Amino acid sequence: MSAWTERSDGLVLSVRVTPRASREAIAAGTEGSFAVRLKAPPVDGAANAALIALLARAFGVAKRDVTILSGETGRTKRIALAGDPAALAQIAARLYGSEP
Repeated sequence: MSAWTERSDGLVLSVRVTPRASREAIAAGTEGSFAVRLKAPPVDGAANAALIALLARAFGVAKRDVTILSGETGRTKRIALAGDPAALAQIAARLYGSEP
């Protein structure tokens, strides 16, 4: 399984979120997913909002271009990013530290 897949309208990421972390970060995780650490707690959608904001900043897209496809209440999520697939894949490779 790949940490990301290209689509005609952007990219789909697999992420594993750790809420209440001491700092926010995106890195390569295990089992083909990104490991995302968030300061926000998993209460009232705060962690999901923080995840969307962090991914939007990291990938240089608007928050409206980041959508949680699945896993809204769990730690493992699939996220859609709208934009140029090739450019987003380059950023994903840099963040992940390798090719998918």
